Amino acid sequence: MREPEYLDTPQGRRLAYHRTQGAGPMVVFLGGLKSDMEGTKAIHLEDWARANGRGFLRFDYSGHGQSSGTFEEGSIADWHEDTLAAIDALTDGPLVVVGSSMGGWQALLLARARPARLAGLVTIAAAPDFTEDGYWAGFTDAQKAEIEAGRPVELPSDYMEPYIVTRKMIEDGRAHLVLRAPLDLPFPVRLLQGTADTAVSVATAVALLDHATSPDMRLLLVKEADHRFSDETCLGLIETAVDEVTG
Repeated sequence: MREPEYLDTPQGRRLAYHRTQGAGPMVVFLGGLKSDMEGTKAIHLEDWARANGRGFLRFDYSGHGQSSGTFEEGSIADWHEDTLAAIDALTDGPLVVVGSSMGGWQALLLARARPARLAGLVTIAAAPDFTEDGYWAGFTDAQKAEIEAGRPVELPSDYMEPYIVTRKMIEDGRAHLVLRAPLDLPFPVRLLQGTADTAVSVATAVALLDHATSPDMRLLLVKEADHRFSDETCLGLIETAVDEVTG
């Protein structure tokens, strides 16, 4: 594993990243909650981009991987700032953004903030608004009381160690929802979703498809694929989707 480069953001955070030079549109990978840029999908896409002469960027949000900070300090807003800082400082020209899980939400926030920069968008088990529609909606009255008192709540995960949910994450997530107001994606979009995903439901993917507007948006459901979406077949589908939205 080669050593990353680092970007100091306007907010004083230090983000680890790997950037591959190549032809555009550059492919940018946005990882999921508590994931890092060394995951299977990120590395596979980097290898694919290099083999095809494409530019590629992957990075760790603050509190993730090799970047500064701790996970419990972070929030959707912080990671949105990280994404904008990386895009603005490390890329030029049109982009094809690939967002996985929470990275799908970040990709939609990026599209809303920098619509002219995106040539295409691919999401993998996108989880927009999950802090409100997943965490908060599923909390018991006791858990909501803990959050409102400023005490974190621990939630189990089928895929990694438990998630620590803080008041900041809930409140910042509530300020960055994307499914409550019009969401225009003026470029090709591919939504990829496994039917055996226990972290993000098919209903979430359908809700995003129904809510957003795009000149070319398609949802692909993969039977029995889980949230990781990283076996050989799924990785091939991601490659195909990137090619399609690149045009």
